[in-house]
Amino acid sequence: MFCTTERPMSPRLWLAVPFLFSAAVFGLMGSAGLITASWTTVPLSPVVSGAGVAVAAAVSGGVRWRRPWHRVWVRFPYLAAVLAAGVVVGAVEIPALVTTVVGLPVLLGLVFQSLVQTDESRPASDCR
Repeated sequence: MFCTTERPMSPRLWLAVPFLFSAAVFGLMGSAGLITASWTTVPLSPVVSGAGVAVAAAVSGGVRWRRPWHRVWVRFPYLAAVLAAGVVVGAVEIPALVTTVVGLPVLLGLVFQSLVQTDESRPASDCR
C-alpha cells in the first residue's frame, strides 16, 4: 500500500518544475565535468529541457488550477513554449562551474523537500 498526500500543487510551483529539473540535471553534468576535468563548459541540451517538460506534464494532473479552462489553455501552451525555448537555446554553452553552483543546490533542495514531504504525509498508523 502506498501512502500519498492529497495536497495539490500550486500553479506557481508547477511553472517552475521544468526549470528546476533542468537546473538539477545541468548541475550534475557540470559537477561531473569539473571532477573529471574532461570539459569546462556544459551545453544546454534540448534533451534535458524536454525531460523537464515531460516531468512537468506528468505532475500537471495534481495542480490546483484556478479555473477549469486553465487545465487545457494554460498547461499545454506553456509546456510547448518551454520545449521550444529549450530547442532554441540548445547550442548555448555554459561554464561547468556556473552549472554546478546553480544546479547542485537545486538538486539538494529538491531531495530535501521530497524527504520532508514523504515524512510529513505518512500517518503513523496507516503506512509502514
